[in-house]
Amino acid sequence: MKVVFRCPPELEGLIPAPIAARRGLPEWLRRMPTSAHSADLGAELETVKQCPPFVDAMSAGFLMPLAADLHVADGAITWDWEPPANLPGHYPRSPFAFHVADQLVGTPMHDPDRFAVKFINFWTVALPAGWGLLCTHPANRDDLPFRSVTGLVHADNYDTFIHFPALWTDPGFAGVLPRGTPVAQCYPVPLESLELETGVIEGEAAERFLGARTAPRDGLGAYRKHHRKRD
Repeated sequence: MKVVFRCPPELEGLIPAPIAARRGLPEWLRRMPTSAHSADLGAELETVKQCPPFVDAMSAGFLMPLAADLHVADGAITWDWEPPANLPGHYPRSPFAFHVADQLVGTPMHDPDRFAVKFINFWTVALPAGWGLLCTHPANRDDLPFRSVTGLVHADNYDTFIHFPALWTDPGFAGVLPRGTPVAQCYPVPLESLELETGVIEGEAAERFLGARTAPRDGLGAYRKHHRKRD
């Protein structure tokens, strides 16, 4: 699938570009061991680094980047970023904004003493007809001091910026959230309606089920060898 990103010409080369998620895997995933000793079980076990669904969720789709450094100190968030003087007035002027707490009333996310933040995006996203964009928090990235809110955008005919609201989850965070930090992970999804059918496991379905259940006994990596599809 071809995904086309466009930014205002005045910002070309000045803001980080979206990247394929597989190129933005965090350093902690690269450093973590593939196995670890369990004192409770008295055995060496595979870590989630050996779990293809865990890693594939982090590698799928693309990452939308933070446009500028954010400086966080004493509950205040500031940034050093000035838009080019020739940037037309109909474009956003700031890489960061917020939603008042009242906009979350009635949701489990509501906290009357805290507003939601919003990461401003300067890239449009064009998808083929019939495809939408599921925008959510970067998969398995609990190391980030925020949690992006999930939304589904009908991006095949939405020719403007998609911004990313989030909850700031680490009130003790102090320091710099650097430009390029992934603020959302986006997955293209078909917009067609689903036809749901239920049934019982029997016949050929039972044979496939049994094969998938017994494959791990043949050794490690059965899912990776027999079920995982690679680009």
